[in-house]
Amino acid sequence: MRYARSFLVDMKSLEPAAYQKIYDFVFFEFAQMWPRHHLPELRQLDSEGIFHRFTLDEYLIGLEIRGEIVKFLRVIPMPDV
Repeated sequence: MRYARSFLVDMKSLEPAAYQKIYDFVFFEFAQMWPRHHLPELRQLDSEGIFHRFTLDEYLIGLEIRGEIVKFLRVIPMPDV
């Protein structure tokens, strides 16, 4: 797994409770849930199947998946609709 600089910057800007929850999920729980079929909320964003997103509580997490390499791109609050 890899982590984009933008993802790490986003993590630093989170509230402490959200930071801890996302930190635990991304750095510990995610590896146990991989491969994809264990993440039911994973949604493909492009036609090539490289970019994906999923939600964790009130946050969107963006991923780049190329074969076995998973790169976390962003973590942002869910937009108000």
